[in-house]
Amino acid sequence: MSTAGLATADVGALLQLVPVQRAGLALLLAAIGLPVIGVVIVGLDIMPVRFAMMHVALLGIAAGLLTGLDPMLCALVACALSGAGVAPLARTPAGLSGAMGLLMSLAIAAALLLLAVSGVNASGAFALLWGSILSVGTADLVVLGVLAVAVPGLFLWRRRDVALLLYDRELAQCCGVPVRLLTTALLVLVAVSVAGALKLTGALLVDALTLLPALAARRLGSSLKSITLWAVGIGVAVNLAGFLLALWLDWPPGPVLVLTAGAVVLAVHLVPERRDTTWRAPASVPPPSPH
Repeated sequence: MSTAGLATADVGALLQLVPVQRAGLALLLAAIGLPVIGVVIVGLDIMPVRFAMMHVALLGIAAGLLTGLDPMLCALVACALSGAGVAPLARTPAGLSGAMGLLMSLAIAAALLLLAVSGVNASGAFALLWGSILSVGTADLVVLGVLAVAVPGLFLWRRRDVALLLYDRELAQCCGVPVRLLTTALLVLVAVSVAGALKLTGALLVDALTLLPALAARRLGSSLKSITLWAVGIGVAVNLAGFLLALWLDWPPGPVLVLTAGAVVLAVHLVPERRDTTWRAPASVPPPSPH
C-alpha cells in the first residue's frame, strides 16, 4: 500500500475514536456559531475583545482551580459578566476598545496575582494558551451547541436591528432599535464564544474559528446576510478540512486550522470587493452640513 493509502487508513482509524469524533463535532458546532461572532467583532470594530476575553478566561480558570469548581465553567461565567459589564461603555467603538484594553490589563494582573498568592499550580491555567481539542467533553459540546443555535438565532430574529447597529449606532437608535440591550447581548455572546473556543484551538489561535472566516466572508458578501452565510460556510469548510489535514499529517490541529483559514483569507483577498461602502459601524452619524 502506498504512503498516501496508509495515511488515509490511519485517518479512518482515528475517526473511529470517541475523542476524535467529539473533537470533529465540536469543530462543526463551532463553525456554525463562531464565524458569526467574527462578523460582530469586525462589524463593531472591537478587535481587542478577543485578547481581553482570553485574559478574563485565564482569571476565571485560576479562580476555578483555587475554589475547586469547574475551571472552564468559571471562565465562561467570568467572560459573560465581563462582556455585560463593558457594554455600557460601548457608546463608540473607541470607547469600547479602550474599555477592553483596561479589562485585559486588570484581568491578567488579577490572574497572575491569584496564582502567585494561592500557590495553585499555574500549568493548568496556562494550558488554555495551547488548547486541547481531543479533551473536549460533553459540557464543551453543550456550550458550543447552545452557541450554534443562539448566535445565528439572534441574527435571524433581529436581523434588521443587528444590521443597523453594525452600520451605525446612532442611526439604529433613531430607528427604534434597543441599542443598549442588543449591544449587551452581542457582547455577552462574543465573550462566551471566545471562552467556549479556547479548548479547541487555545487562546492564541482562537481567531481561526472567529475572525478569519469573517474577514474572508467580508470580501465575498455584499450584505450582512450574505456575509454571515459566507462566514458560516467558510468556517465549516476550514474547520473540517483543517482537522482532517491535521489528522492525516499527525500535526497539532490548532496551528493547522489557523494556516488553513489564513490561506482562505489570502485567496479571497484576490477577489475584488463587491461594494463601495463598509459594513463596519462608524463612531457616529456625521452632522448634516448647514445650508
